[in-house]
Amino acid sequence: MVRVPLTALERLRGERLGALLRQARGERSMVEVAAAAGISPETLRKIETGRAPTPSFFTIATIASTLGISLDELFATCHDEANLSASA
Repeated sequence: MVRVPLTALERLRGERLGALLRQARGERSMVEVAAAAGISPETLRKIETGRAPTPSFFTIATIASTLGISLDELFATCHDEANLSASA
């Protein structure tokens, strides 16, 4: 199966998502947060660094819940088309 390349906008959304999660994680270790969310530290690292810019909804929902971030806040930060277009 061949995956369609991501657009610049999709990559930027992934970077914003990662930055928000890193900020929310604060001083907590990646291992601690990943364990609490039930995912591998490698998966969390890839999401935080933008190497996995389109993670599954349930993975993000679990991480957000672990970090105390609402899905509304994630959506507002990562899907703001006006700011994303200006940044791209």
